[in-house]
Amino acid sequence: MASLLRPTLRAVATRALHTQTAAAPATTPSALSLIRSQPSHYVVASVAGRKYLLTPRDLLTVPRLKDVKVGDVLKLSDIHELGSREYTVRGSPTIPAEQVHVEATVVEHTKGRMEVIFKKKRRKGYERTVRHKQTYTRLRIGPIDIVENASS
Repeated sequence: MASLLRPTLRAVATRALHTQTAAAPATTPSALSLIRSQPSHYVVASVAGRKYLLTPRDLLTVPRLKDVKVGDVLKLSDIHELGSREYTVRGSPTIPAEQVHVEATVVEHTKGRMEVIFKKKRRKGYERTVRHKQTYTRLRIGPIDIVENASS
């Protein structure tokens, strides 16, 4: 019975293999090259004043951007975090635009569902119904390009 409770050497060795962590890269360019070698990437970027977690080919719905037209390409410059499955680089507060390029294409301007706001004051006969649709802009996120020789 005691042998069932004792972990075997093989189980301990397997656990140790899976819990080992790689050494953290010393410089930002070496960290970016590690992320570049990974198969998929993500960024945390600010669009219209809010932060979004974005991957390539995502469709992002943001509050209406008035100064853009359908088909315009926007360059996302406020990138707060860049990562892959195993590595992450965080900016302080942002990663310089020279190191990472992310573009978004305006797909459409649309409206959300009908919002109904009902206002009432008891015993006064005051009732108002306000209906409106919020306007949105939809963006398609392009590829995430990590620049090879970024000066930092």
